[in-house]
Amino acid sequence: MTHSHEQTVDAVPQPIVDAARSASRIVVLTGAGMSAESGIATFRDARTGLWQDFDPKDLASPEGWLADSDLVWGWYRWRAALVRRSEPNAGHRAVAQWQQQAQVDIATQNVDDLHERAGSTVLAHVHGSLFEPYCSECGVRAELDDPDVLGNDILDDDIPIDADQRVPPPDCPRCGGLIRPGAVWFGESLPEQAWEAAENSVRAADLVLVVGTSGVVYPFAGLPAVARSAGATVVEINPVETEVSDMADHRWRTTAAVGLPLLVAQL
Repeated sequence: MTHSHEQTVDAVPQPIVDAARSASRIVVLTGAGMSAESGIATFRDARTGLWQDFDPKDLASPEGWLADSDLVWGWYRWRAALVRRSEPNAGHRAVAQWQQQAQVDIATQNVDDLHERAGSTVLAHVHGSLFEPYCSECGVRAELDDPDVLGNDILDDDIPIDADQRVPPPDCPRCGGLIRPGAVWFGESLPEQAWEAAENSVRAADLVLVVGTSGVVYPFAGLPAVARSAGATVVEINPVETEVSDMADHRWRTTAAVGLPLLVAQL
């Protein structure tokens, strides 16, 4: 299988510009590489201090939660603090600008809120969100402005983030159950509404950009193939070759923060 326009230069490949200009329905699929330039650690790198000796599955599974909910809640609270002390990068801002100009849906694997803080509306957080915790018993969403949920200190840059902190999860005000992180854990199904929204959007798109995802975590990794089978043009923006590359019509070897602003400036 041959592919055209694998570029490493910063100029936007013309076929990508043409596809973006002519598309009426665009979907941007984003993964960890989208947020890397904001300093957000990847899932497997987000382990220091108390958590460095744990397998990620100990921190992100129903079994881990049952075994030590204080440890798990502390880890997710620390990750939320890191995100809130980071800023959206130029790639996030470019997608937000594009969304003001065209029909652009965003479906992301990322559990941060950097797209939203850049001004975007996110169609689907397919793997959940650090900022949508909910009751592990009754399912009711927790109120983020409740200081007992994530804690006001995660926003205070003057308070150091304690990477060795075990934190008891808050209680649900409705049923008394434990509030759990809003991210999807190993062995759990994806949020049905978010997944269906992402899949339907991809099926209806004529251009799908795949940005900063390695293409190894399914079912999200299957969305580019769904797009191709539905007739969409698939563009990969990633500095390295990935499992997505063979499914892409065009591949641009650049990062989200470099490439997306250049592309949107051409539209």
